[in-house]
Amino acid sequence: MVGRTTIKAVVFDIGGVLERVDTPDALVSRWKARLGMTDEEFEAAADQVDRKASAALSLPVPERAYRQYCVDALGLSERQADEFMRDLWDWYCGELDQELMSFAVSLRPRYATAILSNSGPGAREQEEARYGFSALFDPIVYSHEVGLEKPDPRVYRLTCDLLGVEPHEVVFLDDTPISVEGANEVGMIGVLHTSTSESIRAITALLG
Repeated sequence: MVGRTTIKAVVFDIGGVLERVDTPDALVSRWKARLGMTDEEFEAAADQVDRKASAALSLPVPERAYRQYCVDALGLSERQADEFMRDLWDWYCGELDQELMSFAVSLRPRYATAILSNSGPGAREQEEARYGFSALFDPIVYSHEVGLEKPDPRVYRLTCDLLGVEPHEVVFLDDTPISVEGANEVGMIGVLHTSTSESIRAITALLG
């Protein structure tokens, strides 16, 4: 049984958890129409971007490099690239879940709070500018910066090491089952995020 004093930290995912993010359908439809691309052509271009970004995971990829991947794959002009990246980040960052954020704030200083996110180049800068996560979470572990993605057990252990805690002392909240399973496998207490109210209830119960 998990006791109140055994939990020292709560770690949050970002997209789909701290941020409410819609499906990319509207973004994709708008840019397919604007560029005159078929579904197959746009999907192939997106796959090309993803392959380049994944191949570079072992090294930090600057946002300008990711932008160039998009320019090359989609055939964007400089003006289109500016507009595409703006639209992409608006979608990527979504809308802050104010209720969950307030709950995270309420946990401090009794519990450490951190972020562990599978991310894309530029995410730290964009999310910091919009939501100021660094004032509320420490550490913030972005996959594109550390070269490890959930559910790789190493990225959970890295997060625990940065927090200075053992895995069993951490509650981890994520909306992706495989990421929650990965956390559980290294000894963290994984909670699957399905709604803000349910997640708050579940974490509160674990904390006693």
